[in-house]
Amino acid sequence: MALDNAQVHILGFAAASGTGKTTLLEQLIPLLKAYGLRIGLIKHSHHSFQIDQPNKDSFRLRTAGASPVLLVSPYRRAVITEFSVPQEPDLNQELKQIDQSELDLLLVEGFKHEAFSKIELHRASLQHGLLYPNDSDIIAIATDTPLITPDYLTQLDLNQPKQIANFILAWLANS
Repeated sequence: MALDNAQVHILGFAAASGTGKTTLLEQLIPLLKAYGLRIGLIKHSHHSFQIDQPNKDSFRLRTAGASPVLLVSPYRRAVITEFSVPQEPDLNQELKQIDQSELDLLLVEGFKHEAFSKIELHRASLQHGLLYPNDSDIIAIATDTPLITPDYLTQLDLNQPKQIANFILAWLANS
């Protein structure tokens, strides 16, 4: 299924849990913003999470049955929507929830089984299998140990965020 709801370039980061996706993104986002890019992010979680806290008004109103709940201040906005039936998120549907009109690039952490361009992260010490042999949407692999990979797959140093940012900038320029 194509990402019909994408209005900007979308680039994913795929890896096993504990590989360092969030840490890398935390380093990449300021580097990309320094080039003037407006960056959005979607993070897929396999766990239940709370963004509001017990005994706070938004939590109390949501647990009373309100859905969605919009929490807004002069600094930020959060929408909390309860799903009537738990379901695995679909990236294309989630793209409808983000105002992409002021973005240049939407980074995605997770959704590794969906079809869109991704950079695979690999740490040899974790001994996880590689994703790229079974995912033709992986355009590069960021690894902490040199690997033997096909010529079409760009290999990046996982510990060099500037190198990865430069790859992303070139990818955007050629997309």
